[in-house]
Amino acid sequence: MSAQKKSFRVAVTGCNGKVGRHTVDALLAAGHEVVGIDRTPADRDDIISIVADFTDYGQTFDALGSIGWDILGDTVDHAFDVVVHLAAIPHPRMYSNAETLKNNVTAAYNVFEACHRLGLRDIVLASSETVLGVPFDDSITYLPLDEDSPRRGRNAYGLSKLLNEQIAEEYTKNDPGLRVSALRLSYVQNVEEYAAYPGFADNLDERAWDLWSYIDGRDAGAAVEAALHYQPRGFETFLIVADDTVMPIPTPDIVKARFPNTPLKTELGNRTALLSNEAAKKHLGFHPRHSWRDHVPDEN
Repeated sequence: MSAQKKSFRVAVTGCNGKVGRHTVDALLAAGHEVVGIDRTPADRDDIISIVADFTDYGQTFDALGSIGWDILGDTVDHAFDVVVHLAAIPHPRMYSNAETLKNNVTAAYNVFEACHRLGLRDIVLASSETVLGVPFDDSITYLPLDEDSPRRGRNAYGLSKLLNEQIAEEYTKNDPGLRVSALRLSYVQNVEEYAAYPGFADNLDERAWDLWSYIDGRDAGAAVEAALHYQPRGFETFLIVADDTVMPIPTPDIVKARFPNTPLKTELGNRTALLSNEAAKKHLGFHPRHSWRDHVPDEN
């Protein structure tokens, strides 16, 4: 019988976002105590929440040191066992490029600096597949891509995530006791979005930008929960991707059509994703449970 997992007191930044909601669900289901922090109050009543703007260092420091909830509550060191930093502008062109970069990088710096000063030594960071060069082009050196693939920020959002990883890595170099697990989340999807997927077979271009990859939101939350328990100190990255692609057609056919001369690191099955989740499986014990095919009857 496997040992029961430890429960933690967890701060979740960006708790109202798409990934944030799934993360809170997964953490509560696993028995963790969750405190949500966002620019607006949590839109649920099963967690305590704090309103804070992470581009403001004072608000960030105060929120991440909050352990008391009455009028006499004050900031303290070691208020949380783990900080899960999800808060960010979540994709390109929601805002101007300059605002996207400024918001995401400033928020990450403030979180890491506040954690450093408050003695918070375990951080799960929401990174992104975009750090590998989304939108992908013919410069890909091999497939499937993995954590060893070169980093490249090709737009303001991807660059912000790349810089966040660099910030995290430098903080871990300066503090050997710090642990940062950066989850390179693929395109996060909810069930209602899967109805469009069969139509991708008619247009190989529509989702080529991220190598036809995705992750179910419920699995994204499960990956965050799995990362809470990762013990080794230092900085490490993990691609969080579904086992299959978004395409109804076989993966080898996609590669033959688009990347016929690209070396393959592993044999491709009919549904093999072109971003590898093997490191997350091996080190985090994370295994995706959900596929879009489960929600589109003709594709079962």
